[in-house]
Amino acid sequence: MQNHEASVAATGSGTELLDDPVARVVQEAGASVAMLYLLPKNETTLRLTVLAGAPGQLAIPWNRVTLSAPMPVSDAMRHRCLIWLGSQEELARRYPRPALVLPYRFSLAAAPIRTGDTDWGGLVLLWPGSHPPQLAPRERDAVVRGCRNIGMLMQQSESIGYPVLPGTQPRVLPPPEPPVPEPAEGSAAMEFVRRLPGGSCALRMDGTVSFLTPAAAELLGTRPEDVLGTLPWVSLPWMDNPAIEDHYRAAVISRQQTSFTALRPPDRWLSFHLFPNATGISVRILPAVKPVSADSPLPQAAPTPATPSRATALYHLMHLAATLTEAVGTRDVIELAGDQLMPAFRIHSLIVLTSDQGRLRIEGGRGSHAALVDGFDGVPLSADNPAAHVLTTGVPAFFATAGELERAYPALVLRETVVACAFLPLVVSGQPIGSLVLSYDRPHDFPPEERALLTSIAGLLAQALDRARLYDTKDRLAHSLQAHLLPHTLPRIPGLDVAARYLPAARGTGIGGDFYDLIRLDDTTAAAAIGDVQGHNVNAAALMGQVRTAVHASAGAPPDEVLARTNRLLTDLDPGLFTSCLYVHLDLAGHRAVLATAGHPSPLLRQPDGQTEMLKLPPGLLLGIDPASRYPTTEIPLPPGATLALFTDGLVEAPGVDFDDATAELAEHFALALDQDMDDVADTLVRYAERFTPGTDDIALLLINALETGAPPRPRR
Repeated sequence: MQNHEASVAATGSGTELLDDPVARVVQEAGASVAMLYLLPKNETTLRLTVLAGAPGQLAIPWNRVTLSAPMPVSDAMRHRCLIWLGSQEELARRYPRPALVLPYRFSLAAAPIRTGDTDWGGLVLLWPGSHPPQLAPRERDAVVRGCRNIGMLMQQSESIGYPVLPGTQPRVLPPPEPPVPEPAEGSAAMEFVRRLPGGSCALRMDGTVSFLTPAAAELLGTRPEDVLGTLPWVSLPWMDNPAIEDHYRAAVISRQQTSFTALRPPDRWLSFHLFPNATGISVRILPAVKPVSADSPLPQAAPTPATPSRATALYHLMHLAATLTEAVGTRDVIELAGDQLMPAFRIHSLIVLTSDQGRLRIEGGRGSHAALVDGFDGVPLSADNPAAHVLTTGVPAFFATAGELERAYPALVLRETVVACAFLPLVVSGQPIGSLVLSYDRPHDFPPEERALLTSIAGLLAQALDRARLYDTKDRLAHSLQAHLLPHTLPRIPGLDVAARYLPAARGTGIGGDFYDLIRLDDTTAAAAIGDVQGHNVNAAALMGQVRTAVHASAGAPPDEVLARTNRLLTDLDPGLFTSCLYVHLDLAGHRAVLATAGHPSPLLRQPDGQTEMLKLPPGLLLGIDPASRYPTTEIPLPPGATLALFTDGLVEAPGVDFDDATAELAEHFALALDQDMDDVADTLVRYAERFTPGTDDIALLLINALETGAPPRPRR
């Protein structure tokens, strides 16, 4: 059983400690399905760790969720609040990707699991489609209490040196055991079932048949022993219809009755009525008449055990198509393809190859593919090699065994590496751009339907890769241009320990206008500036260069005058873009700083004792709007050990999160890094931003730590 295998795969990571807390929150909240995600340290991808109320195969598309993904659990963690979706319509409006793949009636809550300033993961709960559109107070309390209990358990486990870590697969909890009837009750129940018209059967939560009456077997045209323990759409060829498995999936997710009519060839119509609960699904089967609009489907060959049913394959294909629309770079595309295809088709390894100067080049892969690298990477396209042949001809190749591969390509020795494999062309606009190599660790027949499906998937992947490669090329050019407009190194100034970071947006395209600068004026004074030009394009980058030049030209004057001169220059240029800027004059001998802002976020100030605050600076108008604007100044003490953190809004801004609250959270992380040097502090703040902001904006960060007068600056990494 797949669920049992998934549980075994997770054993040893401590996830069994989460069984009872998850089961308890499901019971207390009255939910039907629970998905517990954990966030490993220093990672940005949530891992599905415990699943309750649903079979493991339904959760495969959601096993890994990045913090930046537009998903309820990601938003719950980033916004640190409970998210409630009371209807399918609301889910479709706010989260179209999961709504497309799960078009069923259910309600959903997602909540973060957090203790102190540590984020452990998130919890997703589903309720049946009959649930009211509002979350009841007692249900909300149960969710919050359950998350708190799980967070405390995580904290306690880590404190004693045995942290709970997600396994390679989610741990799937078994459904609750139904009550065992007395012998007399069991006999009466069986007689009750026999007296019912038609046939009856029972499905486990994973869809396998656990009970079948003789009448049901007769209606299905089979023997009970041939279908018990199997998926009906696998053991009965005529039921391998996507609509049939979709009704089963709807019953599991929505926990509501569903019905459908199907043709048992050649001419017998049957109606199926599914009644789900937490332990399984009861099915009533009755003779039916042909629907008025029905076309008789043809009988189909039974799929092999290693081949997913059509409905399962289409389920994963739809999820892959929806997911790839959000992928921006080549690495994203390959990672997402591996997440969806490998478990769905039981693929052992996946490799994507393209051509480079007449040779194969590996773009990336998933699984145990290291031994395959030598067989393909750097091979000339003219070589007698299946990956090269597929790339140049656009014709796919399938090999059910290693022997078949060796007979076709004797020089390619992969018997110790793969057992079966498929080579698929990646074709865009009729031109092959690469090859997709799929390998299996056991013999694998490729029936015609699966070959067609895999070829279609390769085409979908090729289009996504083509877009991703174009994005990667533009992104490299854009950020190379921007990097040349930013300072390559910061000057070494006695009396200051400084560090800076610039991170381009992780999502979206274009060049940002974020900039920073540190300017040595003389032996006892220096200046610092940080700003953000409106927009993400070449014009924004060009204007950013002009602003930096203008600030440099005026540096040394009082901060209000520096901003006023820069503002007059920009209004004269009339670029159609506005710029925020913060300028700081540093008096190193007097241990003080004078600041002025043109619509830029105020910096954080951390005192030597760790007390941290966001400075309250008088606001000034953005640069480039009004040539007569004035910029009030503020003077603050900057004693040895005090540190200023200048940043752009990409470091803290997230949808639905108040800017002041986000800045206060950043200040907490800044305060806790009191004993770190500036480079380590910068890394700490950047990691915070990568986990809790959507990555749609560039980030600039400049840290300035005051030292004793005349103290040499610390060496920087």
